[in-house]
Amino acid sequence: MSPINKYFIFISILIMGSSCKSARITKQINRDLETNFYNNQFTGFLVYNPKMKDTIYQHNAQKYFTPASNTKIFTLYTALQMLPDSIPALKYNVKNDTLTIVGTGNPTFLHTYFKDSTALNLTKKYKIVNIIENNLADEKFGPGWAWEDYDTYFNPERSAFPVYGNVVTISNLDSLICTPSIFKKNISDTISKHKRSYNENIFYYNPKHTDSVEIPLVLNRFTSEEIWKDLLPTVNFTTKIPSHLETVYSIPSDTLYKRMMHVSDNFLAEQMLIMASSTLSDTLSSKNAREFILENHLKTLTEKPRWVDGSGLSRYNLFSPKSFVDVLSKLYDSIPKARLFNLFPAGGTSGTLKKWYAGTNQPYIYAKSGTLGNNYSLSGYLITNTGETLIFSFMNNHYTKPTTEVKQNMQTIFEYLRNTY
Repeated sequence: MSPINKYFIFISILIMGSSCKSARITKQINRDLETNFYNNQFTGFLVYNPKMKDTIYQHNAQKYFTPASNTKIFTLYTALQMLPDSIPALKYNVKNDTLTIVGTGNPTFLHTYFKDSTALNLTKKYKIVNIIENNLADEKFGPGWAWEDYDTYFNPERSAFPVYGNVVTISNLDSLICTPSIFKKNISDTISKHKRSYNENIFYYNPKHTDSVEIPLVLNRFTSEEIWKDLLPTVNFTTKIPSHLETVYSIPSDTLYKRMMHVSDNFLAEQMLIMASSTLSDTLSSKNAREFILENHLKTLTEKPRWVDGSGLSRYNLFSPKSFVDVLSKLYDSIPKARLFNLFPAGGTSGTLKKWYAGTNQPYIYAKSGTLGNNYSLSGYLITNTGETLIFSFMNNHYTKPTTEVKQNMQTIFEYLRNTY
């Protein structure tokens, strides 16, 4: 028998073996999803083997679901395609002794986690500093965001030139500490069910508490000037963007991506899309970034999503399990596995998955979760006991049971895949 014939026989055996295995898995997972637990919810599940280019299991894979923070997978993909290896901190122009800086949407400037001071260091070199931050076309809140979340840590306003993460951080250890400190005078010890007044920067914090809280700022021209004047008393605000701009860069981009994915930071996700749009024009628009990616890098998607924000806070978002697996496959094919998996939370080990999907000796799930009321999804990568990498998207919408029970049932299926495939 010739070597060529032996090769084709070997491949045929592999394919037949894979098909039989997929048939057994399909039968078992179908049995799981047909239990009473899943009767009153909408479920979609797709599992794909990128090496064999084989769909192992699919159920409602092409239907549309509310994705919640699974949306951040598309945001990550956009940033990886459109942003360089270091974050564009700002754009600037120098004329004589005057520095004009233009916001790029960079969320890391004086952020309590990143502590980036690139912009401030640059301004110290010039006598006159002009700031342009009115170049954002987006509204401060995304479409479909819940208005009642206005004072919650996960809902800061979007802006062209964020400072301190667009939040005030308050803690009380030995004494009351507030960042930025200029808002300390605005803190009231009045007991309130809200952390901030609805339309003004009046904050409510019980001095008996010692925990640190982050409260979104109400952003307007007055607030921005107050913050910047505290940092740089001679700063001016202007609206005319110079014709020639250079870009200065700050932290490694992966540092931002990892933080966004691991803690599911909505603010970072929103600003990442805005930053991506800064590579297209000086007018910042997350819509422009989304449309650019969908029309260019993701034009082959069979189910074009309804994609309205970067974080997944909006219930207007609609994505299919198939679209998530397609994008996760693109990431898997283009980024080294060690780097890619480092950006995702690891089951039982890190981020939002620290308490779930733990492996015996090491993580077997690297994925992004997405949670809204009555909705929970998980999309990412699963490592089987035989060393195979599977790409999956498991989406659950409109259930009334506790989310913990949904996760437990998902974990049972994931463990079956890990142990069987």
